Amino acid sequence: PNDFFTFPKIKNRLRGQRFQSPEEAVDAFKNVVLDLPANEWNKCFENWFECINLRGEYFEKQ
Repeated sequence: PNDFFTFPKIKNRLRGQRFQSPEEAVDAFKNVVLDLPANEWNKCFENWFECINLRGEYFEKQ
């Protein structure tokens, strides 16, 4: 599920940036993840739990 929630948000925030080292890229990644608001994480987990409750069946986002 991270591919559907966090990766697009991180990719959009890091798009166009250049890093001098792998460590710099990892630090930028961590900062983006830590800056995601709590309500965004809540939406993510609500969707995961709904998917689990529906046993993986398709559902529309609300």
